[in-house]
Parts: sequence; structure tokens; C-alpha cells
Amino acid sequence: MTNLEEWLEIGTIVAPQGLKGELRVYPNSDFPERFENPGERWLLPPGKTELRSIELLTGRQVPGKNLYVIKLAGVEDYNQADALRGCKLMVPQSDRPILGEDEYHVRDLVGLEVFNQLTGELVGVVVDLMAAGNDLLLVRCDSDAEKEILIPFVKAIVPVVDLKQKRIEITPPPGLLELKP
Repeated sequence: MTNLEEWLEIGTIVAPQGLKGELRVYPNSDFPERFENPGERWLLPPGKTELRSIELLTGRQVPGKNLYVIKLAGVEDYNQADALRGCKLMVPQSDRPILGEDEYHVRDLVGLEVFNQLTGELVGVVVDLMAAGNDLLLVRCDSDAEKEILIPFVKAIVPVVDLKQKRIEITPPPGLLELKP
């Protein structure tokens, strides 16, 4: 059984592309080279815990869309491509790119506690990061586990991200903490 904690999900195969075995992939990575540079990747079928090695031959981004078209070794036709629908593309945790200052891996943000810098109160815990015009932190509220809020992940609102202390501090504009997604 594979320890999935040692792996990073970089995308999900969503559909075949054409009839010659190409695949459409929705990325879960801000690094296009993961889909464009040939080399070994791993597939994780839906509901499974065992990874399968596969070679990425080519890849390209669909112009104007957050979508990639890739070609994998051994996938030669529509039916073979369709059989991979829903599979996750994975890379080893050790393959994490080095980030610059004020850049973060999503996996490192999930689970961090979020505090209101103005009051010191615990707002909640980051449960996901959503891509939009600006990335949005999805935070499950501490006071009401049913309530989630979206916080724009911009320096003006999120001035402090402290991975060592597992803490984020926000300076919310009026009304932000009352909004629901």
C-alpha cells in the first residue's frame, strides 16, 4: 500500500482529447512544467491507493483555459484515454519546486489556523485554496463548523503566513467575516 502523504497531486484527468489517446487534465499545480516536460509521472485511479508509473510524452496548455492536453506512453486511442478519466496525476513529495518569498504550496496552507490580527480572535482553519482572479482561502469557521468563508489571499488582507507556527493572520475589511461562499 502506498503512503499517499509522500505524494503530491498535480492534476486530474477529466476527459479524452480527440481519438488518438490524448487526455485533458485539470491542473492542481501552478507549475506548467509538470504537464509540459516529458518524464515519469504516476497515476492514482479513483478510489485506489496504489500508484502506477507512467511516462508523460508531451503536453500543452489549452490557450485561454486552465486546462492541459497531455500524451502518455501506452495510451493510443480514445477508449484507453477514456479508461483513465478521473485518475489523479501524482509526483513524489520530494519533487516540490523551491518557492520564492511569499509563495506557498497549497498543502502547507491547509490546516493552518487563521486569526484576526485586529482582535486576536481565532477565525477558523484553512480547508482549501481556490483559484480565482486572486486565490481564495476557504476557511471553516471556529465558531460554527457549518460556516465557511472565502478570504482573498492577497498581502493587504493576509499580511502574515507563519508556517512554523502554523498560523495565518488576516486584516479583514468590514463585512468580510460575515460573508458566506
